[in-house]
Amino acid sequence: MKPVFEQIARTINRHPYTVAGVFAAVFVLALFGTTMLSMETGTDTYLDKTTTRGALLAHYTNTYGSDAVMIIFEADDVTNPAVLAYIDMLEEDIRTERYIGSVNGIATLMKQANGGVLPASKADIYRIRASTPPEMLERYLPSQMMTISAITLEPGVSTDVQNQVLTNLRSLLRITDPPPGLSVTLSGSPAFQMEMMEEMQASMGTLIGAAMLLMVLAVLLLFSHVRSPLLPVAVVAVGLVLTFGFMGIFGIPISMTVIGAFPVLIGIGIDYAIQFHSRLDEAIRDADLGQAVTTAVAQTGPSVLIAMGATSMGFIAMLFAPIPMVADFGITCTIGVVCCYLAALVIVPTFALLTRYRPKQRRAGRSSSSLIDKYDTMLGRIAYVIAKHPLPVILVCGLIALTGLQLDARVPVNADEETFVPSDMPAMLDMKKVTRTMGSTSSIPVIVAAENVLDPATLAWLHDFGEYEMRDERVTGVASIATLLVQYNGGTVPATSAEVAAVMERIPQETRDRYLNGNTEAVMEFSTVNMNMEASRSFVEDMGRDLAWNKPPVGVTAHVTGQMEMFAAVMDDIRASKTTMTLTGFAFILGFLLLVYRKFRAVSPLIPIVFIVGWNGAIMYLFGLDYSPLTAVLGSMSIGVASEYTILIMERCEEELAQGLDLYEAIRVSVQKIGTAITVSGMTTVFGFSALLLSTFNIVSNFGLVTVITVAFSLTGAICIMPAVISLMYRAGGTASPRPAAGE
Repeated sequence: MKPVFEQIARTINRHPYTVAGVFAAVFVLALFGTTMLSMETGTDTYLDKTTTRGALLAHYTNTYGSDAVMIIFEADDVTNPAVLAYIDMLEEDIRTERYIGSVNGIATLMKQANGGVLPASKADIYRIRASTPPEMLERYLPSQMMTISAITLEPGVSTDVQNQVLTNLRSLLRITDPPPGLSVTLSGSPAFQMEMMEEMQASMGTLIGAAMLLMVLAVLLLFSHVRSPLLPVAVVAVGLVLTFGFMGIFGIPISMTVIGAFPVLIGIGIDYAIQFHSRLDEAIRDADLGQAVTTAVAQTGPSVLIAMGATSMGFIAMLFAPIPMVADFGITCTIGVVCCYLAALVIVPTFALLTRYRPKQRRAGRSSSSLIDKYDTMLGRIAYVIAKHPLPVILVCGLIALTGLQLDARVPVNADEETFVPSDMPAMLDMKKVTRTMGSTSSIPVIVAAENVLDPATLAWLHDFGEYEMRDERVTGVASIATLLVQYNGGTVPATSAEVAAVMERIPQETRDRYLNGNTEAVMEFSTVNMNMEASRSFVEDMGRDLAWNKPPVGVTAHVTGQMEMFAAVMDDIRASKTTMTLTGFAFILGFLLLVYRKFRAVSPLIPIVFIVGWNGAIMYLFGLDYSPLTAVLGSMSIGVASEYTILIMERCEEELAQGLDLYEAIRVSVQKIGTAITVSGMTTVFGFSALLLSTFNIVSNFGLVTVITVAFSLTGAICIMPAVISLMYRAGGTASPRPAAGE
């Protein structure tokens, strides 16, 4: 491996302008790729369409699902003839828009009850209200001051089409002239998803800007003892653009969790740049610029590459998560760390050659350099003491980690999308207003498939199962082709195929198609009361058991689907995948280290990480946090981030052993020499992760809190636990002799 990096160093030394030009061309390509980025929300970010559950939900959505846009009208008296005339005019205009399935509201109700003509006087309005069934009137007119119109979109329209419809509706509302005192607001699931996407775009810009600003402050505060201290920030900025560009080129969408990846990449990327910059600054004090570049690239390049590879293994483990947004997070982080590593490898030495880099002169007295020297010496002494007495450190830290692993099982899981977004987001407040007014809009569909779903026996089962579920107080209603047939057949299920065919002729086709897909498939939709996510999960499980108990006729299958079932499954996926991802991350990194080092001591960097994972569980429990699709990646991410620090310590220790130092002295010198760089990079990483705390998305800000703590744990593990682990490993092996350099 080392000869390869020596060749890279020679190329940069001989042709710095050519190298800079080639890298600039790649940067321009990445800029083009950023124009291809896309945002993604909705079910596709939670459920993989290639799975049985995902395919069933996608089929239901495309065949039967029709999202509704709600228009909330508020005034002193929404039954005022002028207000009703405006609502009627608006509804008629909306019906002419493309992709609109139906529009229903108080104006539609009034016209149906008045011979197709909108009542023009208050007397007529009062008469119609008095003759309308209370439950129907309450749905469209919950109070004198508010009414809601429901716009049903055509089944299966894409998110892009929904956004297009919403944009058209917003334009329509802007050009209309509502009566004085009337406010008009768009709400519903499509409006919520669209506003969430807009919030995500704004949040991403804020987070990246805040993270970069915090990076600048961190490096000026902690890295000012070198010349050009802001160079690592520039390296990270370039690495971030490369990441954005390749995401756009490869078609990786930006979702709610992927937003959290960018400050993570800024924090990790700054570490790579600081490692190269620190080694260059250290080497140039004892050699000329060309030799210093060779030393920085040839010595630091392989070590940081191994650390980057181990970090990537932790992120690659996320690809095995069943939740698409978590897999996208892992892909984004993997691409990002590679881009940041390449940016640091090329930019730092090339910049040094082009600017004729020279180190700052260290001043005597109470200078920052002398403080850093004192800090280095302190770290070396701590490492030496720990290396001499490793067992007490391992036992105490291990006991805390074991307690944390026990507490981790008690951390709750949350998959409620409404708790992830800003609590004061207007679309969220409007959705809650609709729920308070119209009741719960939640429903759970059951897809029924058969050779002929219109067979009288199958229809009887559909009707009986619906009636059975209605006994559950959580179910408020059921609708299916069976309920339609009962409605159009005088209250009974048709007994013969001929009767079924006759009644079907009387049902409007658009009404039949809402619950029927040819003759081989039908859907039952159960409306429910408003429930939290844990109660919804319990309800879905109960319905599954009911289907198993009340088996349909032979040849008929029935499966629960829908968003409620999806989020219930996401909770189970989070609970299972967080452990799977952590174990997979450990396995990948262990395999990677064994491949690189080919010795048992390769497990050394992983031992402190086991402790860190345990400490994370304790923090999650003590802080009252929960596992979400984003915090579920904490275990595998901790493995990736912490392995970098522990590997760098081990690599430097091996380098010192190769120069003839004994074990304890090699540990002391390695921690003393690399401790400052690790601390600076770790603290700047903390600054980068701290930007996540500024996010208005609760899912991201909670992730920021735990990752900040995780990085602090990673530093502690590298500086305090790793010396103890190295000491025990070498002493157990009965030798302090060095291994061959990695990759040689």
